[in-house]
Amino acid sequence: MKKWIVGCVMALGLAGSALAAGGGFQLDKAPDLSKKSEKEYQAALQNGAKLFVNYCLNCHSAAFMRFNRLKDIGLTEQQIKDNLLFTTDKVGEVMKSTINPRQAKDWFGANPPDLTVIARAKAGPDGTGADYLYTYMRTFYRDETKATGWNNLAFPSVGMPHVLAELQGDRKPVLDEHGVPVRDEKHQIKWEVIKPGKLSEQEYDKAVGDLVAYMQWMAEPVQTSRKTIGYFVLAFLAFFTFVAWRLNKVFWKDIK
Repeated sequence: MKKWIVGCVMALGLAGSALAAGGGFQLDKAPDLSKKSEKEYQAALQNGAKLFVNYCLNCHSAAFMRFNRLKDIGLTEQQIKDNLLFTTDKVGEVMKSTINPRQAKDWFGANPPDLTVIARAKAGPDGTGADYLYTYMRTFYRDETKATGWNNLAFPSVGMPHVLAELQGDRKPVLDEHGVPVRDEKHQIKWEVIKPGKLSEQEYDKAVGDLVAYMQWMAEPVQTSRKTIGYFVLAFLAFFTFVAWRLNKVFWKDIK
């Protein structure tokens, strides 16, 4: 019995140490675009879908999402065919990557993961999956010691190159004497710009916000309608409770 208790204590201690070692990097809060007007939210999702297809779908798949589901965010079938259908010629097909899995493993050390539900899978004690993705896509920096030439603060020694580099540009974090990224009074990491990208910092953050919003929607396409259905269910339950209460009163009125 004593050995069992000691073993449990040691296991809990090791688990606590692992959690302490695995976390700690401060994630930035991803903007909640679903709170915007329906028109603005759909526009953000459409821009995020365009960024996803153009920059992510080259290596990653979204094997549980079909192109025709993009009609749910306001796109017509013709718009999908003309602007987003690069990996297939059928709107009903799933979002498959164009990369050969064997080549991907040779280039990056592993086959790039499917991204259909990545926005839900990356949720943790430090923040939501959206917070992680928003921080991850904004903390790439140049590191010539890595095979890809890139590294990431949120995911050190990442095997993925910075696919949005042409938009964000090349930069490095400003580090203190201990090698820790320096933050300003708003707790934002300070960066040294090596080569500017096509977008300003604010424009890039907005683009990443749109991309993350789309990936959130892709992980749960019914999230908006689910909330609406929830309101109707609560209203029905309230009405049914009132009816049941009145019926109960009628049935028992003559019984003392």
